[in-house]
Amino acid sequence: MNILSYIGIIVGTFCLMEMLTWFLHKYVMHGFMWIWHEDHHQPAHKGVFEKNDYFFVVFGCISMVVFLLGTLVPEWRILLFFACGITLYGCAYFFVHDVFIHQRIKWLRNSNNFYFRALRKAHKVHHKQIDKEDGACFGMLWVPPKYFREAWQTRSKQ
Repeated sequence: MNILSYIGIIVGTFCLMEMLTWFLHKYVMHGFMWIWHEDHHQPAHKGVFEKNDYFFVVFGCISMVVFLLGTLVPEWRILLFFACGITLYGCAYFFVHDVFIHQRIKWLRNSNNFYFRALRKAHKVHHKQIDKEDGACFGMLWVPPKYFREAWQTRSKQ
Protein backbone atom coordinates (compact mmCIF):
# COMPACT_ATOMS: atom_id res chain seq x y z
CA MET A 1 0.00 0.00 0.00
CA ASN A 2 1.15 3.54 -0.65
CA ILE A 3 0.94 6.67 1.48
CA LEU A 4 -2.31 7.82 -0.16
CA SER A 5 -3.95 4.53 0.83
CA TYR A 6 -2.90 5.04 4.44
CA ILE A 7 -4.16 8.62 4.41
CA GLY A 8 -7.42 7.35 2.90
CA ILE A 9 -7.80 4.83 5.72
CA ILE A 10 -7.21 7.54 8.33
CA VAL A 11 -9.68 9.99 6.72
CA GLY A 12 -12.23 7.25 6.05
CA THR A 13 -12.02 6.01 9.62
CA PHE A 14 -12.45 9.58 10.91
CA CYS A 15 -15.62 9.95 8.80
CA LEU A 16 -16.96 6.55 9.84
CA MET A 17 -16.43 7.55 13.46
CA GLU A 18 -19.00 10.33 13.03
CA MET A 19 -21.58 7.77 11.92
CA LEU A 20 -20.61 5.41 14.72
CA THR A 21 -20.79 8.26 17.23
CA TRP A 22 -24.31 9.16 16.06
CA PHE A 23 -25.41 5.51 16.42
CA LEU A 24 -23.79 5.03 19.83
CA HIS A 25 -25.12 8.35 21.12
CA LYS A 26 -28.68 7.62 20.03
CA TYR A 27 -28.95 3.92 20.84
CA VAL A 28 -26.38 3.29 23.58
CA MET A 29 -25.96 6.56 25.49
CA HIS A 30 -29.66 7.37 25.23
CA GLY A 31 -30.46 3.68 25.65
CA PHE A 32 -29.12 1.08 28.03
CA MET A 33 -26.10 3.23 29.09
CA TRP A 34 -28.23 6.26 30.03
CA ILE A 35 -26.99 5.76 33.60
CA TRP A 36 -23.59 7.11 32.47
CA HIS A 37 -24.93 9.75 30.08
CA GLU A 38 -27.78 11.18 32.17
CA ASP A 39 -25.68 13.63 34.18
CA HIS A 40 -24.48 15.19 30.92
CA HIS A 41 -28.05 16.37 30.29
CA GLN A 42 -28.49 17.90 33.72
CA PRO A 43 -28.14 21.69 33.95
CA ALA A 44 -25.80 21.73 36.96
CA HIS A 45 -22.73 19.56 37.48
CA LYS A 46 -20.72 18.90 40.60
CA GLY A 47 -17.00 18.91 39.99
CA VAL A 48 -14.97 18.81 36.82
CA PHE A 49 -15.91 15.32 35.64
CA GLU A 50 -19.22 13.63 34.84
CA LYS A 51 -20.14 9.96 34.65
CA ASN A 52 -20.50 10.64 30.92
CA ASP A 53 -16.69 10.97 30.80
CA TYR A 54 -16.46 7.19 31.28
CA PHE A 55 -17.33 6.91 27.58
CA PHE A 56 -14.21 8.90 26.71
CA VAL A 57 -12.11 6.47 28.79
CA VAL A 58 -13.73 3.41 27.18
CA PHE A 59 -13.27 4.72 23.64
CA GLY A 60 -9.69 5.76 24.44
CA CYS A 61 -8.94 2.24 25.68
CA ILE A 62 -10.37 0.74 22.49
CA SER A 63 -8.12 3.03 20.45
CA MET A 64 -5.09 1.99 22.53
CA VAL A 65 -5.85 -1.70 21.96
CA VAL A 66 -6.08 -1.12 18.19
CA PHE A 67 -2.74 0.74 18.30
CA LEU A 68 -1.16 -2.11 20.28
CA LEU A 69 -2.45 -4.79 17.92
CA GLY A 70 -1.17 -2.81 14.92
CA THR A 71 2.21 -2.41 16.59
CA LEU A 72 2.72 -5.87 18.05
CA VAL A 73 1.27 -8.04 15.28
CA PRO A 74 3.17 -7.34 12.02
CA GLU A 75 0.39 -8.81 9.85
CA TRP A 76 -2.06 -6.31 11.38
CA ARG A 77 0.08 -3.20 10.81
CA ILE A 78 -2.79 -1.62 8.89
CA LEU A 79 -4.63 -1.26 12.21
CA LEU A 80 -2.23 1.56 13.09
CA PHE A 81 -3.92 3.73 10.45
CA PHE A 82 -7.39 2.87 11.70
CA ALA A 83 -6.21 3.74 15.22
CA CYS A 84 -4.91 7.09 13.93
CA GLY A 85 -8.34 7.90 12.46
CA ILE A 86 -10.07 6.90 15.70
CA THR A 87 -7.65 8.98 17.76
CA LEU A 88 -7.96 12.03 15.51
CA TYR A 89 -11.74 11.80 15.83
CA GLY A 90 -11.40 11.55 19.61
CA CYS A 91 -9.25 14.70 19.63
CA ALA A 92 -11.78 16.52 17.42
CA TYR A 93 -14.58 15.35 19.70
CA PHE A 94 -12.75 16.69 22.76
CA PHE A 95 -12.06 20.09 21.21
CA VAL A 96 -15.46 20.53 19.57
CA HIS A 97 -17.72 19.02 22.23
CA ASP A 98 -15.94 19.59 25.53
CA VAL A 99 -13.92 22.73 24.80
CA PHE A 100 -15.98 24.63 22.22
CA ILE A 101 -19.59 23.63 22.94
CA HIS A 102 -19.60 22.94 26.68
CA GLN A 103 -16.75 25.33 27.54
CA ARG A 104 -15.11 22.89 29.97
CA ILE A 105 -11.94 24.77 29.05
CA LYS A 106 -12.58 28.45 28.36
CA TRP A 107 -11.31 28.69 24.77
CA LEU A 108 -13.09 29.77 21.59
CA ARG A 109 -15.85 31.48 23.55
CA ASN A 110 -16.67 34.25 21.09
CA SER A 111 -16.42 32.54 17.73
CA ASN A 112 -18.91 33.88 15.24
CA ASN A 113 -18.10 31.30 12.58
CA PHE A 114 -21.14 30.18 10.55
CA TYR A 115 -20.45 26.44 11.02
CA PHE A 116 -19.75 26.82 14.74
CA ARG A 117 -23.01 28.73 15.28
CA ALA A 118 -24.94 25.96 13.49
CA LEU A 119 -23.10 23.33 15.53
CA ARG A 120 -23.89 25.07 18.83
CA LYS A 121 -27.56 25.45 17.90
CA ALA A 122 -27.90 21.75 17.02
CA HIS A 123 -26.26 20.79 20.30
CA LYS A 124 -28.54 23.12 22.28
CA VAL A 125 -31.53 21.44 20.65
CA HIS A 126 -30.12 18.07 21.70
CA HIS A 127 -29.74 19.24 25.31
CA LYS A 128 -33.27 20.63 25.53
CA GLN A 129 -34.29 17.07 26.37
CA ILE A 130 -33.19 16.20 29.89
CA ASP A 131 -34.46 12.64 29.65
CA LYS A 132 -33.37 9.88 27.32
CA GLU A 133 -36.41 9.83 25.01
CA ASP A 134 -37.36 12.15 22.15
CA GLY A 135 -33.85 13.42 21.53
CA ALA A 136 -32.56 15.07 18.37
CA CYS A 137 -29.19 15.91 16.79
CA PHE A 138 -27.09 12.97 17.97
CA GLY A 139 -24.04 13.61 15.78
CA MET A 140 -21.03 15.68 16.70
CA LEU A 141 -19.49 17.24 13.58
CA TRP A 142 -22.31 16.73 11.08
CA VAL A 143 -25.01 19.38 11.50
CA PRO A 144 -28.51 18.99 10.01
CA PRO A 145 -29.07 21.49 7.17
CA LYS A 146 -31.81 23.42 8.97
CA TYR A 147 -29.28 24.67 11.54
CA PHE A 148 -27.01 25.90 8.75
CA ARG A 149 -29.95 27.83 7.31
CA GLU A 150 -30.65 29.38 10.72
CA ALA A 151 -26.98 30.27 11.20
CA TRP A 152 -26.86 31.80 7.72
CA GLN A 153 -29.99 33.86 8.34
CA THR A 154 -28.70 35.22 11.65
CA ARG A 155 -25.33 35.99 10.04
CA SER A 156 -26.83 37.96 7.19
CA LYS A 157 -28.86 40.08 9.68
CA GLN A 158 -25.78 41.17 11.61
